[in-house]
Amino acid sequence: MPETGYPYRSKKTDDICDDVCGEASRAALSMSKRLRCALRWFDLKALLLLLIGVPILIFVIHVHGQKFTYFLRPLWESPPKPFRTMPHYHHENVSMENLCKLHGWGIREIPRRVFDAVLFSNELDILEVRWNELSPYVSEFILLESNSTFTGLKKPLFFASNRRRFKFVESRLTYGTVGGRFVKGENPFVEESYQRVALDQLIRIAGISDDDLLIMSDVDEIPSGHTINLLRWCDDIPEMLHLQMRNYLYSFEFYVDDDSWRASIHRYRDGKTRYAHFRQTDDLLADSGWHCSFCFRHISEFIFKMKAYSHVDRVRFSYYLSPSRIQDVICHGADLFDMLPEEYTFQKIIAKLGPIPSSYSAVNLPSYLIQNADRYRYLLPGNCKRESG
Repeated sequence: MPETGYPYRSKKTDDICDDVCGEASRAALSMSKRLRCALRWFDLKALLLLLIGVPILIFVIHVHGQKFTYFLRPLWESPPKPFRTMPHYHHENVSMENLCKLHGWGIREIPRRVFDAVLFSNELDILEVRWNELSPYVSEFILLESNSTFTGLKKPLFFASNRRRFKFVESRLTYGTVGGRFVKGENPFVEESYQRVALDQLIRIAGISDDDLLIMSDVDEIPSGHTINLLRWCDDIPEMLHLQMRNYLYSFEFYVDDDSWRASIHRYRDGKTRYAHFRQTDDLLADSGWHCSFCFRHISEFIFKMKAYSHVDRVRFSYYLSPSRIQDVICHGADLFDMLPEEYTFQKIIAKLGPIPSSYSAVNLPSYLIQNADRYRYLLPGNCKRESG
């Protein structure tokens, strides 16, 4: 027993370690004693936590790391400069002269010619909806397709194989193809840029002239016909305008927001106007059309696009391409790539978390879509099931 007045301290463990770790006895140590010496300063619970927790943390980062970076995006990336959004006036019973006046523009004696130019991948249904919406107002349709996806995969010439389907624009169609370069490991945006440069050349072949209107947008970014009619008839419109569009995902059932702005229209200037799909001006015309992203009839078309477009890096796991998973994601209005919203403020990120709520409105959609509702039922509210294809 310890003497009164002195704190009790057992030296059993210390003595063992002193004995076995001393210089004199180091050569005779067994492996187990050496291990006991090495671990004498480690807490067992902390060690177990380290051995189990670190692998779990690595796994979570591997699976959900992209979500963390997207959620924390507002910390290191500022929002882009706001657009100057221009009010957009339209009613079918108001004269074009009055509509132009409401926008602060004059009216022309004859309308400008309009050229609609697109890069085409495989969006046959959406292309048909687009061209029927624009047909009364477009002078020349321009379409370029390649035997290569942006990611360097070989693909069929889908439009060439289905050209008879679009005979209603044949007399106004400038069609061209460009061979893919099939460079392995290249950034997909390089191939995309290469194809857009080729489209520039095809636009000139189509016979465009100064002050003609040129629509620059992806196939699934559909300007409304009345918007194009307004811009071709009005004088003194801006040299270039971005077109604000209503964002939809999978069909016109899942309305996302009205933040689509990449589509644009230009008063063509020879030697200056270049086909592009990025921000080119601060002017944005409100409510000018529809952007229906991943709006396909067949599950196979979803899989094709997921592997073919420039953001292929979002396909982080092979099971993302599972047909049953894709079908489930579509019907729930969830994200194909299991990503968080691409926003610049926490307020918007939080507001958009979770599936997109269903909309039951089919008002103010492309007229050809409504006229052919039976054929395009899958694009309308309440019809989320897709064909396998």
